[in-house]
Amino acid sequence: MPVGRSRLAKGVAAFSVASLTAVALSATPAAAAPSTDVLLNEVYGGGGNSGATWTNDFIELANRGDQPVDLTGWSVQYHSRSATGTWQVTPLTGEIAPGQLYLIAQAQGNGGTQPLPDADVTGTIPMGGGDGTVALVSSTTALTCTASDCAGQADIVDLVGYGSAAIREGSAATGASNTQSVQRTETADSDDNAADFAAAAPTPKAANSGGEPAPECPAQPGDVRIRDIQGDAWLTPLKGDTVTDVPGVVTAVRTDGTRGFWIQDTEPDTDPATSEAVFVYTGSAPVTVRPGDAVMVTAEVTDYYQLSGGEQFPHTANLSLTELTDPVVAVCSTGNPLPEAEQITGDLIPDVYAPDAPTGNVEDLGRLDPTRSTMEFWEAREGMRVVVTDTRVVGPGNEYGEIYLTVKPDEYASERGGTVNTGYANTPTGRITVNPVDGEVPLANVGDVLSGATSGPVDYILYGGYSIAATEIGGHVDNGLSRQTATPHSADQLAVATYNVENLSPKNPADKFAELAAGIVTNLASPDIVALEEIQDNTGSTNDGVVAADQTLDLLVEAIVAAGGPAYEWRQIDPADGMDGGQPGGNIRVAFLFNPERVEFVDRSGGDATTPVAVSADSDGTAALSVSPGRIAPGDTAWDDSRKPLAGEFRFNGEKVIVVANHFNSKGGDQNADGRYQPPNRVTETQRIAQAAAVNAFVDDVLAVDPHAAVVVAGDINDYQFSPAVETLTGGDAPVLIDLITTLPETEQYTYVFNGISQVLDHILVSPALAGAEYQVVHVNAEFSDQVSDHDPQVVRLTFGPQCTETVTGRHVGPLRITEGTLCLDDAQQVGPITVGPGAGLVVTGGSVTGPIRTTGAALVEISGARVTGAAMITGTTGAVLLDGNRVTGSVMITGNSGGVTVSDNTFTGVASCSGNDPEPGNAGTPNEWNGVAFGQCRGL
Repeated sequence: MPVGRSRLAKGVAAFSVASLTAVALSATPAAAAPSTDVLLNEVYGGGGNSGATWTNDFIELANRGDQPVDLTGWSVQYHSRSATGTWQVTPLTGEIAPGQLYLIAQAQGNGGTQPLPDADVTGTIPMGGGDGTVALVSSTTALTCTASDCAGQADIVDLVGYGSAAIREGSAATGASNTQSVQRTETADSDDNAADFAAAAPTPKAANSGGEPAPECPAQPGDVRIRDIQGDAWLTPLKGDTVTDVPGVVTAVRTDGTRGFWIQDTEPDTDPATSEAVFVYTGSAPVTVRPGDAVMVTAEVTDYYQLSGGEQFPHTANLSLTELTDPVVAVCSTGNPLPEAEQITGDLIPDVYAPDAPTGNVEDLGRLDPTRSTMEFWEAREGMRVVVTDTRVVGPGNEYGEIYLTVKPDEYASERGGTVNTGYANTPTGRITVNPVDGEVPLANVGDVLSGATSGPVDYILYGGYSIAATEIGGHVDNGLSRQTATPHSADQLAVATYNVENLSPKNPADKFAELAAGIVTNLASPDIVALEEIQDNTGSTNDGVVAADQTLDLLVEAIVAAGGPAYEWRQIDPADGMDGGQPGGNIRVAFLFNPERVEFVDRSGGDATTPVAVSADSDGTAALSVSPGRIAPGDTAWDDSRKPLAGEFRFNGEKVIVVANHFNSKGGDQNADGRYQPPNRVTETQRIAQAAAVNAFVDDVLAVDPHAAVVVAGDINDYQFSPAVETLTGGDAPVLIDLITTLPETEQYTYVFNGISQVLDHILVSPALAGAEYQVVHVNAEFSDQVSDHDPQVVRLTFGPQCTETVTGRHVGPLRITEGTLCLDDAQQVGPITVGPGAGLVVTGGSVTGPIRTTGAALVEISGARVTGAAMITGTTGAVLLDGNRVTGSVMITGNSGGVTVSDNTFTGVASCSGNDPEPGNAGTPNEWNGVAFGQCRGL
């Protein structure tokens, strides 16, 4: 899944239910609630209790929309904290106007000193002061649900559980008491009560109780202008001050989410470091101004930090937004022209993304230099109107109301129109997020264009960094991006794929299974083996102790057959309940699909959630697993709260193949690349490095038994091709695995698109014996606005053993010259030189060669178990080079080979030189004996 991000779609209620014991039960996500903009805004159950100010309990609603809503026939309902009992009902009447509040008074206690303001409706329900559940319901019929079945109640519009409430959305809101209510922090609904509500002193406000008269426009503006509020640095110099009569023209209004409006000074100064605009946050109060209104604002100045769920300010990596809060707004005139939007082009934006911050925090820097870094460029324009024109899409339009564009289309450009991640220091500078104020973005794919103007104030958002809060969106030009299909594998090739199917369970709609199946059959060409990630148990995210996933896998296999694919069989190991991370209750795991008509799974009993797989020698000298399938080091702390890798032993056309399916821990928790800490701290990397070391050690064990073993390590590694974790996995300076994605051009190295950056999270790695394999990433999801998973699958096609076009046995005297095909010497005695030309192959098994060996541009060179007397020069090989178990007398030169070089268990007498080989040569864990001098890349082998 995507890293560092977790948001539910708007309008979908997701409930969870807990008993009053320590066991928490996650409920099924509900279907979409009735279409409405009315939400529960504040809940207070301490009225009339000891220490309370207010005499009554109350419930407050808010209309976040722009149309009145008739509440006749609706109700608010209350349930005690337990999962048993009945709901109490208060019917509602009348309507709630846009941007207004609606107050429902409930039972009066014996205490309190102040009566509520006039209520719109009065009920008699005695609510719990510290615990309970309130539901807004589009009928007056009492609810009957008391546990996870509430998720199926289509008439529940909104719900908040507080304290130790059994029924709640996500986690319960905290802090309710006799002196504090729980209040919605923004007029948005993430379906997590703990995130959406905070405890504060109760503030009941009746929607129909009138209000203060609109303030009159002052004759003159105050002494403070917006540029004084913004200052010339990252933080406002006026934090906590109340500023009076600040002038500006309203440029944009946001009525959903973080409610408020932007104002911009029409008389700017000439200082490029000071912004001339600011966001005015209105909170739950309605936004009554419109673009073009000239206003004067009196408000408190603050630097606001957006926080992820459970995050606290001192620890957030996010940058702040300077805002005006608790505003008093005087409208002086309407219909004024908006300040001209600044045209943003690629040549204006610095080519360095983040400034060098000696403390690690850019907010500690002094004056902004908008010409020094991209971040400073946008910070100096915070809140100001900007416009980009004819911009290419680098991140598809998504359900969160975001789309990603670039004003530097040639910067790190991918083959298909995106922007690729080439290194930690190479954050793209031309990328910009667009989050329209109305939340509507075109369903555009990577490579499409938004033609014409996209404009709005400069904003900063939690998951996308600097953005344009667009009031105008360019026209969508579809550039026809197509979903790719893999090259079909031949009869003598073994095709192994990996696919992250994104939290797959029987709770997913049938369409998802059908689309995944079509992708496996059509786009992946029905691979022989598929390593699957994110397979959930049979009840999905319901936290009920179920760990089996047979129904999930059977449904996928049935869908594949229906799509015309093979009748795959599957293997997996059920995890211990709640021990492998992922979505709570889902018991996520990896699994294998395999086509029994093409490949045999070698079952070895005994594998379970806690038994580690071991490696030993089989009767034929190949590596054998102690259990198959088996988990790699499941007791290692590297796998705490993370998916354990699964090893399986397969046979194909008589060849043994060991496949490892992986899903390393996610990047969730890393500091983001758009935040105040630069460079960002990758806190989750430590665990992935430990996980990579565990899998690498397993591969070492396999190759120690059989240096020629065919090993495929596949899955969602959750890290980049240049990361320390992947370097550890391959073996670093002594590589035992080849990361196949690095064999592609840099412009094609990506499997995932996050925040407008095409990047690598998924990998297929192979042992040296499989070097030169055919490999493809199949782009079917990540670049598209409609995607069945957020990851792209990939596939490798393996060909085993050389296809000898000529075989020499016995004694041969005279030169051998190979210009095409593959010459095999099988325990032969060759006397005379051997020359191999471009595209040809040489395989020497046993026997002896007396005379020089020279290969130039060969497709394959394998020399094993032979005695070689004479110089050996191996140059420019495009496929695998293997020298194993030989006795070589004479100089050796191995240069410029690109298909992977393994030099293992040889005895060399003479000078050896290795250079220009990419990847670097390895010894598969079996060092060589050198009776001479080894130079360059040969050193250490």
